[in-house]
Amino acid sequence: MTVLRDLVDDMTAEAASLDDLVAGLDDTQWLTPTPAEGWTVADQVGHLAWTDRVATVSATDPDGFAVVLAEGAADPANFIDDAAAQMAAQPPADLLRQWRDMRAALADALLATPAGTKLAWFGPPMSAASMATARIMEYWAHGQDVADALGVTVEPTDRLKAVAHIGARTRDFAYVLRGKTPPADEFRIELTGPSGDEWTWGPQDATDRVTGSAVDFCLLVTQRRAPEDLGLTVVGDDATEWTAIAQCFAGAPGPGRAPRVDAAVAR
Repeated sequence: MTVLRDLVDDMTAEAASLDDLVAGLDDTQWLTPTPAEGWTVADQVGHLAWTDRVATVSATDPDGFAVVLAEGAADPANFIDDAAAQMAAQPPADLLRQWRDMRAALADALLATPAGTKLAWFGPPMSAASMATARIMEYWAHGQDVADALGVTVEPTDRLKAVAHIGARTRDFAYVLRGKTPPADEFRIELTGPSGDEWTWGPQDATDRVTGSAVDFCLLVTQRRAPEDLGLTVVGDDATEWTAIAQCFAGAPGPGRAPRVDAAVAR
C-alpha cells in the first residue's frame, strides 16, 4: 500500500505540474497548436481528462469499462481523438474543472482498489500501481507537448523514474505492436535521473545497451523527440532498431516525431 500511495502522490504532483502550466491561460492560448498533429492545448488536457474518467470506470465499474472497450473497438482509428475533441470543445474553465475532478476521483479509486486486482485497460490488464505509473507517464508526456507549445521549460523531477520504468518494461511491446519478434536477450539501460541518481534495468553484461539522461530516455519512449535529437548512447544493432520504434503508451504504433536537429544517435 505504501508503494501505491507513493505512486498516487507522484501522479497527483505530476498532474498539478501541468495544471500550473494551463491554469492561467486565456481562451485563445488554450487553442495553441501542440507538437501532436491536430491537437491543441485543450485537446491535450481533454485527452487526459477523458482517460482519467475511463480509468476510474475501469477501477470502479468493470462492466462499464467493457462498454468503453466495445465503443473503441467499433472505431479504433478515431475513438481516442474524438473523445479528446469532445472534451476540448467545452469552455476552458469547465474543462479544467472537470479534469481536476476526474483525476482526484481516479486517485481515490486507485487507493481503494484491493491488492491483487487487475484493472482492464486498452492494453494488457494492470495493477493499481501500474495504472498510477501509466498515468504519471501520460501526464508527463502530454505536459511536455503543452510546454513545447507554450515555449516554456518545466524542470524535470525524479518522478520521471516511473516513466523510465514503464519505458524499459515495454520494450517487447513495441516490437509486438509492429508484428516483429522481440530480441531474445535483454538490454542494459543505465540512466541518470534529474537529481543525479543512477537508474538501471537489465543485466550488467548485456551486449545491447542504452545509456544517458533519464529525460532523454523518457522523451524517446513517449515519442516526444526523434532519436536523432537525443543524447543517448546506444550500443548494439537490436538496441539501435528499438530506438526507432520505442513506445511505452497503449494504442496503435505511434508515428514518432520528425528530427529537430541534424544529429545522429551515438552508437
